[in-house]
Amino acid sequence: MTTKLDGELKRELTIGGDAYTLVVSPEGLKLTEKGRRLGIGLAWKDVISGDAALARALQASVALAPRKQKARAPTRKSKIVDIGTRRK
Repeated sequence: MTTKLDGELKRELTIGGDAYTLVVSPEGLKLTEKGRRLGIGLAWKDVISGDAALARALQASVALAPRKQKARAPTRKSKIVDIGTRRK
């Protein structure tokens, strides 16, 4: 008999000498390097639909893409007018 997965289940793994945390939840699973917050996530619906490979490839490409800096708004230079020379 199986037990319903109501919450998160965390397990520690060692892969290639590095420690990782695997979190299995009702939404999907997530693998993160031990002590880190960001990791690789995969939703159960992606696994069932066959989109798991596509979702994983997209996550990898986004993670490797260089971050763009926000464009700064051009600064306005004030015009300096010599009031003394404009008088008649």
